[in-house]
Amino acid sequence: MTDFADMLAGYRRFRDTGWTQQRERWGELSEGQSPRVMVIACSDSRVDPAQIFDTSPGEIFVVRNVAALVPPFETNPGRHGVSAALEFAVQVLKVGEIVVMGHGKCGGCKAALSQDLKDAPPGEGGFIHSWIELLDDARDKVVERFGDDRSRNAERAMEQEGVKVSLANLRTFPCVRAKERAGELKLIGSFFAIADGQLHLLDEQSGEFAPAALEN
Repeated sequence: MTDFADMLAGYRRFRDTGWTQQRERWGELSEGQSPRVMVIACSDSRVDPAQIFDTSPGEIFVVRNVAALVPPFETNPGRHGVSAALEFAVQVLKVGEIVVMGHGKCGGCKAALSQDLKDAPPGEGGFIHSWIELLDDARDKVVERFGDDRSRNAERAMEQEGVKVSLANLRTFPCVRAKERAGELKLIGSFFAIADGQLHLLDEQSGEFAPAALEN
């Protein structure tokens, strides 16, 4: 298992290789960033978008949280972390694409489906439950289809419905809606299966996910 001492060793390797070999690139990045893609992904340690998409520093603007969720547009006072990052990506960085990436074996989606944290106090699961209440409507769809079944198929359905929830909530933001209608912004739903390393893409017309082609 990796601890911080191992991470420091990794930092030293990075300085000797990744940073030194791309010093010119890092110099450019020190002047600013201009990513074309925003990725909204889960905080899960197994699904790092930069690794999955094999990107270099400065290429993708990433926001990670429990279950890769986007809350709906709200104007009430509060600390809207995901909304602030989205606003920055769309309005300031002017990204052309937003990718929502769910994944297999997602603990947040599993908790939303099971409702195990429903009565937990803040700090002991309550914060998580409050957050994943964003998936309540998705849970209703899954329960309607699978009943009380908590099989892997039900969990997979929940994970993929979560991606659809985030895409729908993205479109509640006026800046996103306007840019998508103008053809200046594209929304993409995706799902990464940890077990086989396969990325699936959402066809919003059919509502189905299909494996991404491995060759151009």
